[in-house]
Amino acid sequence: MSANTPGHSRGLKKTHKATIAGVAALGAAALTLSLVSGNGSTETEPQALSGTQQVAWSYDASSPQAKALAAGIEAQQSTIGLKAKQEAEAKAKADAKAKAAAKAKAEAKAKAAAKAEAKAKAAAKAKAEAKAKAAAKKRAAEKAAASRSVARTPVFANNLDGWIREALYIMDKHDIPGTYNGLHKNIMRESSGNPYAINNWDINAINGVPSKGLLQVIYPTFKAYHVPGTKFDQYDPVANIVAAANYAADRYGSIDNVNSAY
Repeated sequence: MSANTPGHSRGLKKTHKATIAGVAALGAAALTLSLVSGNGSTETEPQALSGTQQVAWSYDASSPQAKALAAGIEAQQSTIGLKAKQEAEAKAKADAKAKAAAKAKAEAKAKAAAKAEAKAKAAAKAKAEAKAKAAAKKRAAEKAAASRSVARTPVFANNLDGWIREALYIMDKHDIPGTYNGLHKNIMRESSGNPYAINNWDINAINGVPSKGLLQVIYPTFKAYHVPGTKFDQYDPVANIVAAANYAADRYGSIDNVNSAY
């Protein structure tokens, strides 16, 4: 095979060319070299050629050497093609495996994130529900306490009888002794039941602190014996009674023990 023969070296890989060159060297004995001179004579040994002489290479494709060469080339091409195919398949398989692994990892990550988010939402919901439940329970307890308080607190009439009874109710809470009759007799003696009664002629009035209210209490006494929960007003009937009863309990043991000016 001539080095100038077209169609055999172009388009082949470097490995193909090397193989062909090696096989060609081994099979060089199969090639017949013919030197054609200008007068048509044939010689068995090559001689120096002139510029007008040509060298012709003859190749017998049917010779055993040529067939062996062609078969070797075809076998090597087949082997190279098979190897390239296997490498491509292996690469495609590896890429597919890597892609599947990346997809699985992304799905696992998304699943974990969704699970964490769901858990956080559930915890927040449970916390909010517990808070709302506690608030509702507290409101219910406060409402029940208020209802019990209202139920326990009687309604008193806005008259002398009601004022005395309300004063006794408060006195009982503060452990101030006294009875209805004890309060009533002293009120009638001191003010005749008038909550706005005032004494402007006795020694207290002269000293600038007149006695006022149902039980005629002067301001210093009212201030000292005022009971929390009642109005801080000498003319308020309930506040006046309770403060006077508190003073009488401290000085006489009970308002029931008072039978004259005190």
